[in-house]
Amino acid sequence: RMSSQLIASHRENAEVYEGDAICKEKCREMLERVSMPNGLLPLDNVVEVGYNESTGFVWLIQKKKKDHTFRQIDRKVSYDTEITAFVEERRMRRVTGVKSKELLIWLTVSDIFIDDPASGKITFGNPTGLTRTFPISAFQVEENKK
Repeated sequence: RMSSQLIASHRENAEVYEGDAICKEKCREMLERVSMPNGLLPLDNVVEVGYNESTGFVWLIQKKKKDHTFRQIDRKVSYDTEITAFVEERRMRRVTGVKSKELLIWLTVSDIFIDDPASGKITFGNPTGLTRTFPISAFQVEENKK
């Protein structure tokens, strides 16, 4: 797997966490650190989360693939067992392991970004350059809900 090689190459000097509860917490913290909505990666049974601050590389490993429907926008998103991305302020680049359902086909999501926070919009791009924009609020969850 490509993502496994990528993870191995960034593991040195990375913060690595294991176990579902701490991984979910670290995932939310990482999203907040780069000003992204905290519900963007609603994973279950997370085995490992890693963040290499010097390269901006992040990885998340979950026990099994997960499909999640974001109710507010009625969009289904599929999260593979390994998800990787390079994160920076208001942006996740070179995303792997995330697909979104567009009518009847699954499209790879390669880029997620917020151009203008004041607009309240977040944009998802795929490798062909196709983009879709949604309200940021659709990916935001209340902190106290489990």
